[in-house]
Amino acid sequence: MALQSLPSSRMAPPAILLGLLMAACFTFCLSHQNPKEFALTNPEKSSTKETERKETKAEEELDTEVLEVFYPTHEWQALRPGQAVPAGSHVRLNLQTGEREAKLQSEDKFRNNLKGKRLDINTNTYTSQDLKSALAKFKEGAEMESSKEDKARQAEVKRLFRPIEELKKDFDELNVVIETDMQIMVRLINKFNSSSSSLEEKIAALFDLEYYVHQMDNAQDLLSFGGLQVVINGLNSTEPLVKEYAAFVLGAAFSSNPKVQVEAIEGGALQKLLVILATEQPLTAKKKVLFALCSLLRHFPYAQRQFLKLGGLQVLRSLVQEKGTEVLAVRVVTLLYDLVTEKMFAEEEAELTQETSPEKLQQYRQVHLLPGLREQGWCEITAHLLALPEHDAREKVLQTLGVLLATCRDHYRQDPQLSRTLASLQVEYQALASLELQDGEDEGYFRELLGSVNSLLKELR
Repeated sequence: MALQSLPSSRMAPPAILLGLLMAACFTFCLSHQNPKEFALTNPEKSSTKETERKETKAEEELDTEVLEVFYPTHEWQALRPGQAVPAGSHVRLNLQTGEREAKLQSEDKFRNNLKGKRLDINTNTYTSQDLKSALAKFKEGAEMESSKEDKARQAEVKRLFRPIEELKKDFDELNVVIETDMQIMVRLINKFNSSSSSLEEKIAALFDLEYYVHQMDNAQDLLSFGGLQVVINGLNSTEPLVKEYAAFVLGAAFSSNPKVQVEAIEGGALQKLLVILATEQPLTAKKKVLFALCSLLRHFPYAQRQFLKLGGLQVLRSLVQEKGTEVLAVRVVTLLYDLVTEKMFAEEEAELTQETSPEKLQQYRQVHLLPGLREQGWCEITAHLLALPEHDAREKVLQTLGVLLATCRDHYRQDPQLSRTLASLQVEYQALASLELQDGEDEGYFRELLGSVNSLLKELR
């Protein structure tokens, strides 16, 4: 009853103290909670800054601390953490123990690696700053040496080679133009056919042209732009040299080139060649013309048939009977041998392939060469050529006598001079063959000639 009668001003101070106490307790509880939940800054950034601060402090401490130096020997020694290894040491990881080990390299290898730049250590220890400075010196020395090598190499290249700009300038000044074979042949034909060209220039053009037409494609290209006919017309020239070199070009172009051979026959080449052989011309010109004729007739039965129609055998007979033409006579006999054997091989090929009427054989059967040789007296002509002194010429004549034996057997048996010549050759080649046997040559050249002579003598008995 007495408390109820107390005034309200006396109860106020206890209430204020109670409120202050509750506020203090609340503040204390908040101060012990996770600071991350109530922080106003980014926790990740705060953590990164703290790490950088620690690393910076560690680096500053590392720069100022003194490192322990490892002293290598020629034996492997284990490295302790934090030890500084001198430059040029050989360091490895021991796979058995898992420790890093180091030792000195050999003296020569060590000097080559350092290349004369060694670190001068005056004390037993040095800081990481010393290591950085030494590394910078090594890099600087390597760059300087590399720069010297590059300059030396560039100087050597400049000494051996010229710049591309200079080469282009020189080619432009020389006006160098690369020509194809076709372009060259066109230029040579134009030069030969030009009325303003001198005789020497025409001969030079034909001489160069002969080199190119040896190739089959080039010879056909010569035909394609009309150059072949220009050369054929050159056989009508009044200059013997022009005839000679024109025939030289034609012989190279005709050789084993059927397309060119056909066009030559149609262009009148055969008639012009026979006219030159039948008239008085220098021996050198007739050699080249005979070469062109042989190239045109070989492996071309149509041309052989035209040759017989135009009296080619009579022209060749007159040629070999002239004085001083023994060289031409041997070539003519060789040509006749080739033409006869060509027809024989064509018949044998037809028998082997069992073809009754192949086109090639039909063409050869229209060439009546053997009867023409008999009628034109070639049996006697070839027999008399056996008296030539050269062994090579005798060999070719003996071969021709052998292929003409079936056609000329009666003439050979009735020719006493041929019998005496064969008997003389038999004695001569027996002696030469004996000398070959003494030298250890069982199948010598003269033994083969002796066999040909014995075979003819046996057939003529």
